[in-house]
Amino acid sequence: MPVIASATLIEFASQLLSKGGADAEESATVADSLVGANLRGHDSHGVMRIPFYLQNVKSGRLHAGARLTILRETPSVLVVDGDWGFGQVLARDLTNRLIAKAASTGIACGALRQSAHIGRLGEYAEMAAAKQMASIIVANTHGGAPRVAPVGGKRPRLGTNPLCMGMPRANGDPFVLDFGTSATAEGKVRVKHIAGQPIPLGWVLDPDGKPTTNPAALYGDPPGTILPMGGDQAYKGFGLSFLIEMFCGGLSGGPCVGPNPPPPLGNEAIFIVIDPKLFCGVEHLFQQVTGLEEFVRSVPLIDGVKEVTLPGDPERRVLADRSSKGIPLDDGNWQALVKLAGELNVAVPSVA
Repeated sequence: MPVIASATLIEFASQLLSKGGADAEESATVADSLVGANLRGHDSHGVMRIPFYLQNVKSGRLHAGARLTILRETPSVLVVDGDWGFGQVLARDLTNRLIAKAASTGIACGALRQSAHIGRLGEYAEMAAAKQMASIIVANTHGGAPRVAPVGGKRPRLGTNPLCMGMPRANGDPFVLDFGTSATAEGKVRVKHIAGQPIPLGWVLDPDGKPTTNPAALYGDPPGTILPMGGDQAYKGFGLSFLIEMFCGGLSGGPCVGPNPPPPLGNEAIFIVIDPKLFCGVEHLFQQVTGLEEFVRSVPLIDGVKEVTLPGDPERRVLADRSSKGIPLDDGNWQALVKLAGELNVAVPSVA
């Protein structure tokens, strides 16, 4: 398994994107975002996405150079269209605009449509938290790529529709909760599929509705499905996904998923940014957040357990480890990048 330093991987990713048709801002922004996901252990939203992105640039489905168009604006609302540009560029731009609005109004909401894949939602929550703001972000798959069946069904009806909530802290990195409403992200299944590795039981059902460890079952004809989050109470995960689908499609002006969905390309998303300075104040917020964290972490532990895990803890641990030791990439996904580099005449960096 190759291991590569984050700075080297960012440069390699940026070169691939640039040679694949992205402009300078897009190459730098997308590379930084993808490697940022790898650094935090979210490899499903990392550099393994580059061949998919550039395939869509080549086909004309992803529009390199596209930027946000404002469709509707009030002091606290932005409805924008991304013209199928690179999602990380569009979502960072929208987040910055909402942060500025929230500083004036206390709360700002943005609706994004026609965006290519926007990546890890936690990135945008971290941007808001850096300005001492809270956030809620939800996304769907813009009417395409249904992967999740309702409880009792054996054909997909919704995407993995993630939910993210972020809260700043007085000292240290923010609390960020970022998860798909399914048992796993589709990208994690794809990582295993490309790597030729089995998936754990409990992630996917085959086309007959039976549990499987074969990731290829998700991509067959007919397709398998990813289970909703929640185990024995999976109706809760599917219920969240169902409402997220409505929020994103119904408020952005784009579609909810329906019959004959288009191929996967990107997201619709709703971003809410909240400035505590115009609510009860940052000092009160930080006091309560700190007190709650201390109270929760002080819980008596079950034998054999060293500590409780709070939102953002796993990412912080992986970030510290990979920042010092490098980012491991499985052979299948690394070879896909090497193959792409050969096609684009990009030098492949040496890896451990």
